[in-house]
Amino acid sequence: MFALTACRIFTGKGWLEQHAVIINNGRIQALVTEAELDARLVQYPQAGAIVCAGFIDLQLNGCGGVMFNSDISTATLAHMQRTNLASGTTSFLPTLITSPDIDMQTAVRVTRNFMAGHRHQVLGLHLEGPYLNVARKGIHPAAQVRALDAQMLDFLCQQADVLVKVTLAPECHAPEQIRKLVAAGVLVAIGHTAANYEQAEAGFAAGIGFATHLYNAMTPTLNGRSPGVVGAIYDNPRIYAGIIADGFHVHPANIRLAHQVLGERLCLVTDATAAAGAPTSLTEFDFCGTRVLIKDGQCVDEHGTLGGSALTMIEGVRYLVNTVGLSLSDALRMASHNPARAIGRDSDLGSIDAGKVANLVLLSPELEVLNTLVNGDFTAPMSTPMAIIKN
Repeated sequence: MFALTACRIFTGKGWLEQHAVIINNGRIQALVTEAELDARLVQYPQAGAIVCAGFIDLQLNGCGGVMFNSDISTATLAHMQRTNLASGTTSFLPTLITSPDIDMQTAVRVTRNFMAGHRHQVLGLHLEGPYLNVARKGIHPAAQVRALDAQMLDFLCQQADVLVKVTLAPECHAPEQIRKLVAAGVLVAIGHTAANYEQAEAGFAAGIGFATHLYNAMTPTLNGRSPGVVGAIYDNPRIYAGIIADGFHVHPANIRLAHQVLGERLCLVTDATAAAGAPTSLTEFDFCGTRVLIKDGQCVDEHGTLGGSALTMIEGVRYLVNTVGLSLSDALRMASHNPARAIGRDSDLGSIDAGKVANLVLLSPELEVLNTLVNGDFTAPMSTPMAIIKN
């Protein structure tokens, strides 16, 4: 048991000064004033650092030079988890994009095996496709885009212990298929879709609860008569959405608008690829058979189509504060509290409360990652002052 002291604590609801976080057996035992601390308790003073819940990335294709699609293995997930820690991300959903059935089945098995030995790190699998609309496929391989068949529907419904989220195009599927996934406990997301407002609303009525990378690969609001998928999301008070705040995918004004409308239902996601957290020597990578180039922090194929991002969560938080103009509180909520709520994990993660898992990130006032804790364990050696882990 130990305490983090001399820090600014963002609980997810508000800020605490001159308070300490007491951690015991991997969980937060209490939040108390520093004056209340038992003098015999081990203390780690943080010299004014910010302590907040660890970031949760709900859409991560790869990072640190690797892609989950390219090597569906526990070694890849372990590498992604290690890479994430430098950007304050303590938990994530590995994302497998449009693939053959055998790859999806392998991803389920591999993710289940990793989760069994690494609690509260990989939170489950996200299948982004192949059940998309080819007209809005983006960089996904067209040859693999297809409708969800009965056999795979049954298989996916049996994997809800590990399959957290499935992104699909509702206009290409029957409402009964969506309802069956939702009834099994899978979060269904709308994405890579050419749906109109009415088709999107029908998907929401069937149980869709999330929108994958808001604005990207979906029909926009064209005019007052055509709200599109974006308008349908804004018009439904139940839908959560992920948004990529990297300066390439979404204009800052549209991020501000999304936040004004969705509030705590808006989640920062990276949609990151091998480029995120990778050595600067990496200039290209393979994305399901497509050569993707890294140019000035942007990931594009030879036609200029965006192929994921090079974004890390801490870079996204800084962008939300410094460029979009959100408050630090709102940016941190978008990186931790909101994602936890979106996938139903807020009883354990996403905020600092007694009884919750001690997955935490320590930040400098300049929003550099100083250290992280996973299940109450520091992931970098502690000293006073502590060493800074640069992105």
